[in-house]
Amino acid sequence: MTVASRDRPSDRPGAPAGSSATRDALTVLQPGFPGTTAPDWLLRLLGQGLGSVGLFARNIESPGQLAALTAQLRAVRPDVLVAADEEGGDVTRLEARGGSSFPGNLALGAVDDVGLTRAVAAELGRRLAECGVNLNWAPSADVNSDPGNPVIGVRSFGADPELVARHTAAYVEGLQSAGVAACVKHFPGHGDTATDSHLALPRIDVDAATLHGRELVPFRAGLAAGAKGVMSAHILVPSLDPDLPATLSTAVLGGLLRAPRERGGLGYEGLVITDGIEMQAIAATYGIERGTVMALAAGADAICVGGGLADERTVLDLRDAIVAAVAEGSLPAERLADAARRVRELAAWAVGRAGAARGLPPGADVGLEAARRAVRVTRSADFAPLDAAPFVAVFTPEANIAAGADTPWGPAAELDRLLPGTLSGSFRSADATPVLAAAGERRIVAVVRDAHRHAWMEAALDALLAARPDTIVIEMGVPQSPPLGALHIATHGAARVCATAAAEAIHSAR
Repeated sequence: MTVASRDRPSDRPGAPAGSSATRDALTVLQPGFPGTTAPDWLLRLLGQGLGSVGLFARNIESPGQLAALTAQLRAVRPDVLVAADEEGGDVTRLEARGGSSFPGNLALGAVDDVGLTRAVAAELGRRLAECGVNLNWAPSADVNSDPGNPVIGVRSFGADPELVARHTAAYVEGLQSAGVAACVKHFPGHGDTATDSHLALPRIDVDAATLHGRELVPFRAGLAAGAKGVMSAHILVPSLDPDLPATLSTAVLGGLLRAPRERGGLGYEGLVITDGIEMQAIAATYGIERGTVMALAAGADAICVGGGLADERTVLDLRDAIVAAVAEGSLPAERLADAARRVRELAAWAVGRAGAARGLPPGADVGLEAARRAVRVTRSADFAPLDAAPFVAVFTPEANIAAGADTPWGPAAELDRLLPGTLSGSFRSADATPVLAAAGERRIVAVVRDAHRHAWMEAALDALLAARPDTIVIEMGVPQSPPLGALHIATHGAARVCATAAAEAIHSAR
């Protein structure tokens, strides 16, 4: 490649912008990009047929800035699909810097009020639509059947398939009432995994009967509710395909998902989007170019790329790999054309629903209402109310990659608002001595997250409670361990509103 072509990679030879295969290849890509304004290369590719973009926390500073960014994109391509990974709770892009106004799926499942779930999703959709986002890579329809799951956890509505199903359907209905397309994920179900697919390829060893009776139940409900998208999971399910992960499997995408119901399939005809193609479950074995072609050939319609890769060269390499695969016959031209058609059909739906959010009344407090209702409080017989500023010890695990490490969590700020002078510290060791030293004579509020998954965290908590039995414990992950402490609060999530609800519960406990 010449120096000139490196400077302007979209001018590289062999990929004419006007050819139908090249245009379709761009249409099926959903790339990310750097910055809070659109780079020139992205605008140029939108003009050449790029059908979608994906937004991440790096692209968002404020609602006003985001609205200006999406308007910039639509000035070039009015029907562009603008997608975001906005689940609420742990996984937030709109509020990555301050924490989400919505508690997340596990909290909604704990309340188990489908009307509330629908209202939360509608308000979240209204806020997305106001900013120009019309495709949300949510909700997670995964059944959290393995409580040790390192990547789903509080992102799931729960471990009961029927509960997850009814809330998945309600979420889809609420979100799409605002004109924002829902994308149920991670098909065929990521809840029974002990591996994070961002890092490696998880394997689910369940038989077909278990899969149909557990993992697929929420997906059927979401599709029946009219979900416009389905996101594939980078997981290996040998009972479906012994060799290929679901994203690359014709048996899973072209078969199970698309097959008519009378033949045991889900009968889905809408858009299939891959999880991030650069995730190691795909990239480490197949590479992103080969993985992209294999996913399209298997039945995917849109390739999500850009969580970690966000540059012009990546997009053009993927475009050229798709065009080359069509030319050599490994990707049928009809399959690519069919995928591009589905992207355009969803784009047309989104354009037609662009004003839907204006008809929804704002529900500014619905997320906090949900968080408050999700709190579960257990107090011991010798609990004494907290009447002075405490020391908040936050036991901080390694961040979930899907959520990221930049979003603040924990109730220290909210407790300081209610009890001025509250101090806090973050700890990552089984040794409770530093906590005791930092707290001094203050009452301790110990904050944990999925304590059952972290032996060091459980050990630190045990040592802390042995020394200070009056400690208050807040579990902000999946509550699996027995309630501990003089007062135990399970929030079912670590969003900002969950922290507010926990702080209020402590302050009001008398």
